[in-house]
Amino acid sequence: MVQTSVFDSADYLDSPEMIAAYLTEAFESEDPALITKAIGTVARAKGMSGVAEDTGLSRENLYRALGGDAKPEFATVLKVLHALGISLVAQPKVA
Repeated sequence: MVQTSVFDSADYLDSPEMIAAYLTEAFESEDPALITKAIGTVARAKGMSGVAEDTGLSRENLYRALGGDAKPEFATVLKVLHALGISLVAQPKVA
């Protein structure tokens, strides 16, 4: 019998470049739920406990806010991105 395991993209987010590429793809989707879930995946990859400590939020609240079903406040998203070492940059949209 063949054994398989569940794919978890967090297992492959092991460099700042990989994280930036992953989040860029999510941002390009323009889907708020997908973007939120992608940020949550990066937070899990970096360690949710550390992110919780850096943001001053509880792990439970972060899991809930970044699970894709909730609509977290923008301030929460900014705190998490800051804790992850991610900067938001505005650039003109390519037509």
